[in-house]
This record gives sequence, C-alpha cells and structure tokens, in this order.
Amino acid sequence: MERPVSLRYVTIEKFSDETGYTERAIETKIHRGVWLENKQWRKAPDGRILIDTQGYEQWVEGQRGPSSRARTASA
Repeated sequence: MERPVSLRYVTIEKFSDETGYTERAIETKIHRGVWLENKQWRKAPDGRILIDTQGYEQWVEGQRGPSSRARTASA
C-alpha cells in the first residue's frame, strides 16, 4: 500500500480542499496580513501563491509570535 505524498507547499485550491477553509477565507488571511509571506504562504517562481503547510501548522499551534493587535492592546 502506497503512502500518500505530503507536500510542504500546496495551492490555495488544494489547501481549501484539505482544511475546509474557503478559498476566499485563505485569500483574506493573506491580504489582511493574518498569514505572512514566507511564513504561512509564499509566491512560487511562476507567480502562484502557495500555502506553506508547516507555517500553517505553526500558526494553528500559536507559534507565530505576538500579533500586532496583541502588542497594541497591551500598550
């Protein structure tokens, strides 16, 4: 039995299928800066946006570091 291939970088469409986040929700997280370039997503040489699954897992687990909102709220 073959093991499924686990890719680090996936398209927004594939990521949406795997996680249940809508493509629009993913794009909104990117455009609002909730997900950071080179952390949770990256632009491929052909210009497509790819989601970094390891970066996403870190975000889910809260390892992203304090957000700008948290710093503002505590100031």
